Amino acid sequence: MKFLKPTTTLAAAIAMTATHVSAGGLAEPMMEPEVIEEASSTSGGFIVPLILLALIVAVVSNSGGSTPVESPGG
Repeated sequence: MKFLKPTTTLAAAIAMTATHVSAGGLAEPMMEPEVIEEASSTSGGFIVPLILLALIVAVVSNSGGSTPVESPGG
């Protein structure tokens, strides 16, 4: 019975503290605006065909117009 009064006082203090923490109304959550970054379609739109054109030019220049080289031994 010696610790009943301090324990009761401590329990009451904890209960009062807990009610003060949870008291109050709910506030509207502050939402930050969503940032949407749009990719530029023009940059990807001409790079791929340009690379393909360069590959086609490289293949045509390597395969066309070359004459066979005669070997020096005969």
